[in-house]
Amino acid sequence: MTNHPRRKGLILETSLFNSVMISIISLNAVFLAMETDYRVRVNSNEYLQVRNLIILSIYTAEFLLKFYVDPLNYWRSGYNLFDAIILLIAYLPYTIDKNDIKYYRTCHIVKGFQAFKILKLISYSRGMRSLMTALGQTVKTVIYVLVLLFLLMFIFAILGYGLYGDPDTGDSKNWGNLASAFFTLFSLVTVDGWTDLQDETDERGFNSSRTFTIVFILLGFFVFFNMSIGVVIINIQDSTRNYKQELKAEKQASLKANKQALLRRQQEEVNMLMHQQKTSEYKTFSELVEEFKKTLHHSDPVVLEDFCASIPFIDLYLTSLNLQDNTPLALLLESL
Repeated sequence: MTNHPRRKGLILETSLFNSVMISIISLNAVFLAMETDYRVRVNSNEYLQVRNLIILSIYTAEFLLKFYVDPLNYWRSGYNLFDAIILLIAYLPYTIDKNDIKYYRTCHIVKGFQAFKILKLISYSRGMRSLMTALGQTVKTVIYVLVLLFLLMFIFAILGYGLYGDPDTGDSKNWGNLASAFFTLFSLVTVDGWTDLQDETDERGFNSSRTFTIVFILLGFFVFFNMSIGVVIINIQDSTRNYKQELKAEKQASLKANKQALLRRQQEEVNMLMHQQKTSEYKTFSELVEEFKKTLHHSDPVVLEDFCASIPFIDLYLTSLNLQDNTPLALLLESL
């Protein structure tokens, strides 16, 4: 049936459509960057408004086309939901009253959210989609690692508050309460400025705090923090390997389809020769084959994977090889 969704949506799967949309999204990103310049925004305000309308109309046409192709399954894709939300945000400035005193402030905020339109590039890149799938699969494992890290930080926060949080003789700035202790431990687990924090603790005479700091950095940074990074890398490698396997499978399927088409064409040609042999002046099939040899060229495609063992086929193939060997010699003689 011609109204099948798969056939109606062929235009959405073409490389030309993807290239056009990628170019439009990239151009939109350039215009968004230009709008951050006050002079460009003032001097080219009308031009920028026309540009916004054109790009918005293109995004709307894309949304309507995808929705028309498959209205039921459209909302089952996370990328389509994201596109619909971004399109809704893009229409918000046209719903705000221009006489409102907060109009320009609201427009700037909405335009800031429109920067998310650049993420539409993900839906048009299989590699980026594969990476996002890997990140999605990583979230569950990373959450477990983060929970363990939080428990570790909670234990060390209570311990640090008890050891160094005395308001009179301790370091109340970094360990005076649970919130400040968590912030200090966050600085330690990211290894950002931990030497300055350690110097402040040493100035108050807590020499044993060095052991506390080293133990927490070993556990928090070298174990849990790097563990989360390792989980992300492993999942990305698995996703990349699956992506390469998919491309390889598609390539093999395409080669197989081409081979089958070539075999069918060769079979049709053989059947046609058989039919000609019966209705022509050739008495035997061998005479017909000899005549057919004269029409061969060295550039004729031949499937070698499923090599036929019949003598006529081998004879034809060897004749084609001889023609290929004789071609350079013939070209050399013609040049002389």
